[in-house]
Amino acid sequence: MAIRVQEAASVRLDEIYRYTRDRWGEAQAETYVTGLFAAFERIERRGVMSRPVPAEFGVEGYFFRYERHFVYWKRLANGDIGIVTILHERMHQIERSKDDFE
Repeated sequence: MAIRVQEAASVRLDEIYRYTRDRWGEAQAETYVTGLFAAFERIERRGVMSRPVPAEFGVEGYFFRYERHFVYWKRLANGDIGIVTILHERMHQIERSKDDFE
């Protein structure tokens, strides 16, 4: 099993890093992004409390909260875990990320 950070999630990770660095410094940005990656690694062994994306949104996947962000992920056809997108708690609306699941 491998973790695959998909394009939308990669863009959001860069944004999170830059924002955190500019606001609170490089050390805090490193700590936060490293923590996100550690959370990704815990998905397989159920070390994070993931919930299914509600069926009414029409996408298959899961999400969990990491501090101020929600991480959306899905199981890929080969069994790997795909990190689909990451939204700040103020952006926590599946409509904003629905295209990222395709």
